[in-house]
Amino acid sequence: MISERLFNELNKQMNFEFYSAHLYLAMAAYCAAEDFDGFSNFFKVQAEEEKFHAMKFYNYANEMNGRVTLEGMPEPQNNYKTLLDVFKIAYAHEKIVTSKIYNLTDIATEEREHATISLLKWFIDEQVEEEATFNGLIKRLGRINDDPTSIYMLDNELATRVFVPPVTK
Repeated sequence: MISERLFNELNKQMNFEFYSAHLYLAMAAYCAAEDFDGFSNFFKVQAEEEKFHAMKFYNYANEMNGRVTLEGMPEPQNNYKTLLDVFKIAYAHEKIVTSKIYNLTDIATEEREHATISLLKWFIDEQVEEEATFNGLIKRLGRINDDPTSIYMLDNELATRVFVPPVTK
């Protein structure tokens, strides 16, 4: 049986995942305003992933007879200096998400809540992928160093990104 403490923390994480989607939509809007439609697409897809993550927590809480509570969210950052700046901020955000998932895992482990540990294992694996994606794009943008042709090529590449929900529960 999941404790009230763990349900509360799962609920906070669900809300943080919704905030992450909100943040990535703000980043998409910045990129679109700068005429980087591919980069904008990347962040719109990222926002869809974050909503999917939030709904995994939502559905899990309901399956475990918990009470989901939606909260308000802070206004995301809307203005950035450069594309590289956007990705560095997104990467830092993903590191915060990872630390929150680790904290949830620590609580679930402490409480010997094995079903929640199983759920969180999926999120741990997902965070490895998320951080690697952002770190890789930061490295690529650093190498590009404002070269218009290279930025154009990367923008076109990111325009092809799509969200395909995993087939897992």
